[in-house]
Amino acid sequence: VAVLRRRVPEVRAVVEAAGGFFARGGSVDWSAVLAGGRRVELPTYAFERERYWLDAPAGVGDVTAVGLGATGHPLLGAVVELAGSDRMVFSGRVSLASQGWLADHAVYGTVVVPGAALVELVLRAGDEVGCGRLEELTLQAPLVVPQVGAVRLQVSVGEADAEGRRAVGIHSRPHDPAGVGTGEWTAHADGVLVEADVDVVPVACVEVWPPQGAGVVGVGDFYEVLAGRGFDYGPVFRGLRRVWRRGDEVFAEVALPEEVADAADAFGLHPALLDAALHAMSIASAEEGSGTPVPFAWSGVSLHAVGARALRVRIAPDGRGGVTVDLFDEAGLPVASVESLILREVSPEQLAVRDDADSLFGVEWVSAVGGGSVEADSWAVLGAGGGLLAEGGRVFADVDALVASADELPGVVVLECVPVEGGSVPDVVRGQLAGVLGVV
Repeated sequence: VAVLRRRVPEVRAVVEAAGGFFARGGSVDWSAVLAGGRRVELPTYAFERERYWLDAPAGVGDVTAVGLGATGHPLLGAVVELAGSDRMVFSGRVSLASQGWLADHAVYGTVVVPGAALVELVLRAGDEVGCGRLEELTLQAPLVVPQVGAVRLQVSVGEADAEGRRAVGIHSRPHDPAGVGTGEWTAHADGVLVEADVDVVPVACVEVWPPQGAGVVGVGDFYEVLAGRGFDYGPVFRGLRRVWRRGDEVFAEVALPEEVADAADAFGLHPALLDAALHAMSIASAEEGSGTPVPFAWSGVSLHAVGARALRVRIAPDGRGGVTVDLFDEAGLPVASVESLILREVSPEQLAVRDDADSLFGVEWVSAVGGGSVEADSWAVLGAGGGLLAEGGRVFADVDALVASADELPGVVVLECVPVEGGSVPDVVRGQLAGVLGVV
């Protein structure tokens, strides 16, 4: 639970941290936090641990009616082929209202689209253009999902070069209710797609399962340990079931929870299932008390089968500072493979880019442009005058006295605004403004 957060007042951050700690089962002495407070009974219905609201998922409608191609993908709803080339752009809209399962993937209190989902998006786009192998994909910036609102998502696939390789990139920017984007596009990943090599035979699963000579690693409170490090995964992303280790090799079994298992067919490989497979790598770091790295660079990713709901996992060092990942179904048949995956640590600062994104207002200092000097033959001062009275000027009690006594209005009128003692600041400001507007 983060206590110090950039651009968040300390008192608010500490109180929110106490509330988050309490909501996760921690003990908080609220009598010390809220001195003089008393306990009251909560209303029953809204706070019961059952949900009765009917889900009404927001569909994308018939995108073909506006000249786009439909993909049938949960995150990429439409595709368009750019005229005069074989470039293609896949687009979608991501929000917690439409893809509520993403809320179960929070890092340092921020909902982030997992790197496994970005890989799945690129594989889906590659399949559309006949490039079924992801040669490389490097993640540049986290794709943060706001608590309120949505982000526009684009996966762009470039033209094929002489060797059939295509550049691919993932970008996003905030989405407003009018259906258009606002602000700059953020680059989240870039890579290269190539045609799948049909001559390559996928790695076969180990003949005996569980693997011979592998020791059991207890999963136990693994996800609670991750939560203590800022990785707060909800039920959808808690798919790790069993783990074994044999030297530097890690084996695991993962499965999709029932609430999202039916959605497996909509993806090539459900992001929550692939993400859970990678959690097995964190078991070692959890045992050693080290940090929890996240995927950074993927190489040689191939999808051999679609619609998996459970996986057997083998992870081993690749000899280059990364790991290889091989995924199989429950019968031992290949599902997906990753030749090399490099991990990196992520910091709260990298996810703090949207701390102030929930407000339409900002505070900026705008320098006023000076009006230059003012020359006038006559002056008038409304009010006490004092040092404001210029040579040749006259003092009037108020604007009515000025208008009544002057044959011709002076070139410059100075209104003296003296702060009124007493009263609240908003009332004083409002009264002064009303007085000035009345004179004008």
